[in-house]
Amino acid sequence: MNEDKSYYFCGIGGSGMLPLAMIVKAAGAQVAGSDRALDQGRLADKFQWLQDRGIALFHQDGSGLVDGSQILIASAAIEDTVPDVARAIALGCKRMTRAELLAEHFNAAPRSIAVGGTSGKSTVTGMIGWILTEAGRDPTIMNGAVMKNFVDADAPFASSRVGAGKIMVSEVDESDGSIALFDPEIAVLNNVSLDHKSLDELRILFGDFIATSRHAIWNHDDEETRALVGAVNLPKSSSFGFSGGADYRAVQVEEKSFGSRFIMQTGGTDYPVSLQVPGRHNVANALAAIAASCAIGVPVESAIAAIGSFRGLARRFDIVGTANDVTVIDDFGHNPDKIAATLKTLKAFPGRVIAFFQPHGFGPIQKMGAELAAVFFENLGDDDRVILCDPVYFGGTVDRSLGSVSIVNAIIAGGGRAEHIAVRQECGDRMIELAQPGDRIVIMGARDDSLHSFAQSILDGIARDHAKAQAAE
Repeated sequence: MNEDKSYYFCGIGGSGMLPLAMIVKAAGAQVAGSDRALDQGRLADKFQWLQDRGIALFHQDGSGLVDGSQILIASAAIEDTVPDVARAIALGCKRMTRAELLAEHFNAAPRSIAVGGTSGKSTVTGMIGWILTEAGRDPTIMNGAVMKNFVDADAPFASSRVGAGKIMVSEVDESDGSIALFDPEIAVLNNVSLDHKSLDELRILFGDFIATSRHAIWNHDDEETRALVGAVNLPKSSSFGFSGGADYRAVQVEEKSFGSRFIMQTGGTDYPVSLQVPGRHNVANALAAIAASCAIGVPVESAIAAIGSFRGLARRFDIVGTANDVTVIDDFGHNPDKIAATLKTLKAFPGRVIAFFQPHGFGPIQKMGAELAAVFFENLGDDDRVILCDPVYFGGTVDRSLGSVSIVNAIIAGGGRAEHIAVRQECGDRMIELAQPGDRIVIMGARDDSLHSFAQSILDGIARDHAKAQAAE
């Protein structure tokens, strides 16, 4: 479907852009692009990898657009004055959003699974993709995060997989409303809670999402999701959760520091399941993935066997390492649900938590700052610490009147221990100073690929200080 087409990705290094670029290139399209991070000298390894795969990269100055037949892939939020956009308009190029191109590709697949919901989309997508791969279905997978099981020397940024089978699996996004573009055979709805949009808007988007599917997989434990399912006449559905009545139910859950075991009850049979990823939220994610895989024809025993070897996603409770008995964890947590899941996983076991949070913009603080603060003071104890730097800001006209200080003040007012240190590197120095044996340091935030290297720098700093202390003894 993409033969003879030429796509130009504005922001090609983004977590949603890069995997889609690789998918359409594998389908026969010409692909080129630009990225602000490339112009700023950031993420050199990623851009070199793209160039090594035959993708031409340009400065984000319009120079890569030379022909009106090129199709510009760019965020709908990008202004017409951005040089790439202005040049595309001058040339008469067609413009599409990332979601429009993905939906076009997804809806053309013979069989399809779309994963939606406020939290857990990327993990469930990765789990389903791995199950289908292990089951020999050779799927194409579109994800917003690097899937560890698919990483190798040729694919260090394995946030997508191109398969020759008939099935396409993709996470779909409600934040920009683009979930409405997708027409899935199987729709997975993990949960419905506050994030980018109001609950009223989310109810419409997610309700329509499951209503268009031929088979809905839904969260029996989530009150909002239950209400949506009750209001829609679904041709076929399967529920998952911990509560009685779920079609795929987890009981006898045994949490471990870095994994879990449980019994899955479905179809009148008990199946033991083992996971390499920790937390009750990942038990729920596994149930959703198994249910979706079974809905498309994978035997339940095969799904369970495969998910036991699923190693998770980069930046999803991603253990960077341990030094001086201090474990550093990198995590994508950025909305109340995601942060709560991470903190609950950590607090299920003894040890102090030092939580660092970099808000992913000024807008989210205005929309859910109070809820973000509540998550920290409700899930952490008196000995735990929270440290915030200033929000991510790469330029633009966003209102910056409400920043990280407002969250810190609310955490303190709620009884928590929190600090605001504007500069991120100084936050790192502070965490290294605070760290004691037995601590867990978790680095949380989104829309910033440099957070993983920041987490690594903290681990290195703790190891360095410990080595100095030992040498001085």
